[in-house]
Amino acid sequence: MLPVGIREGFAPFRGYQTWYRVSGDLAAQKTPVVILHGGPGAAHNYVDAYKLLASHGRAVIHYDQLGCGKSTLLPEKGEDFWTPSLFIDELNSLIDFLGIRSRYHVLGQSWGGMLAAEFGITRPKGLQSLVIANSPASMELWVREANRLRSELTEEVRDTLDRHEREGTTTDPEYLAATMKFYERHVCRVVPFPPEVLETFEQIARNPTVYNTMNGPNEFYVIGTLKNWSVVDKVHAITVPTLLISGRYDEATPAVVKPFADNIKGARWVIFENSSHMPHVEEQDKCMSTVGEFLDNND
Repeated sequence: MLPVGIREGFAPFRGYQTWYRVSGDLAAQKTPVVILHGGPGAAHNYVDAYKLLASHGRAVIHYDQLGCGKSTLLPEKGEDFWTPSLFIDELNSLIDFLGIRSRYHVLGQSWGGMLAAEFGITRPKGLQSLVIANSPASMELWVREANRLRSELTEEVRDTLDRHEREGTTTDPEYLAATMKFYERHVCRVVPFPPEVLETFEQIARNPTVYNTMNGPNEFYVIGTLKNWSVVDKVHAITVPTLLISGRYDEATPAVVKPFADNIKGARWVIFENSSHMPHVEEQDKCMSTVGEFLDNND
């Protein structure tokens, strides 16, 4: 395995700055892949493992979406600012800035997969394939399934969650500890969480604007602006080869992924049997080989 060069910088976007990192050589023969992190507002840390794809001669581009990580934060902006279209425009801007408009893949995880679907629906120039990882096609479906998974928690944990949500005390340490019971089942089953996963949770705590505005306090209590989001009736417009990824214990249950499988012509769906929401962490080698093979087949 050859050493991989890494460079990072900032791309201008509407007077703000988008931090990016390129692992590998953008001039390499293989088509580069752009990684879209989740949240919204979770930053790139927890999907850092996808840089391993660069060890086989493919440039891998990570970036922090506006409002989180090393990009411009803008905590003063309200819900009218933080929209999917903003992040589509930012992605297009980064692609053009890096000079890869002619050919690129996009991989989005969780919210990043939702964004990837929105992006694919626009049929952007140069897009070779999509990987939609651990993502819902509808937030209504997501909430319904999250409530089902939540109902399987112990009565004590459920009562704690219910009480704090009623009282509006969702930052209370007791509520956060109860939330972690859900996360350890359905977000990342590698416990204790690896450093890069912890870094993302800490980053959201420091910069909660985007996550709280668009999603809500946590993964299953969705009261933000995305609560009615859906692309179920639009994803048929995606025409590039598409790989769907989910975990057997994923909060992105089969019910929330199925509309992608049903409505994107030719979509392939791989379920990782020992993973929840982060196969790239939980079954890292298998995930990298699965994604790497898919990208190789669609260069």
